[in-house]
Amino acid sequence: MQPSVPSPASSPEPSAAPAAPLFDERLTAPRSWWAIAGLLGLSGGLIMFPLGTVPMLGGLIAATVLAGIAVSSYGSARVRVVAGSLVAGDARIPVSALGAAEVLDAEEARAWRTYKADTRAFMLMRGYVPRAVRIEVTDPADPTPYVYLSSREPEALVAALDAVRDGAGD
Repeated sequence: MQPSVPSPASSPEPSAAPAAPLFDERLTAPRSWWAIAGLLGLSGGLIMFPLGTVPMLGGLIAATVLAGIAVSSYGSARVRVVAGSLVAGDARIPVSALGAAEVLDAEEARAWRTYKADTRAFMLMRGYVPRAVRIEVTDPADPTPYVYLSSREPEALVAALDAVRDGAGD
């Protein structure tokens, strides 16, 4: 029995589908930050309390919404490895322009955030994520010496970068 060949008109091209990310992590804010946002909303209502019920409710809602937006936007940073590129926040770096990746434990990550840091480095860091990955930039046209990325799963990020490099080398 021979396999049937689908007609080009009946099936979409496989290359039209977007590539699935090898690594995808959202650096969400911890729950305690959401509790603090709620308390800020409550304080907004208490500040407006002497002016009456309607201003108090308005202050409560406005302060809660503003604090929630602030926490949500800060916690919306994403780190992805997709389509041969490392996407970290707004930056998109081809993996071919990256060198060795190093998993940093909490103490070493703190050192690279502080006294070992280079001001030319690209850093996507979140203080509530203790571990990180440091990746050398090998592109001679780029003055950035390395990329520092906070990550809850640094081993998986390094493995995804290595998988892209191995696939690109074939």
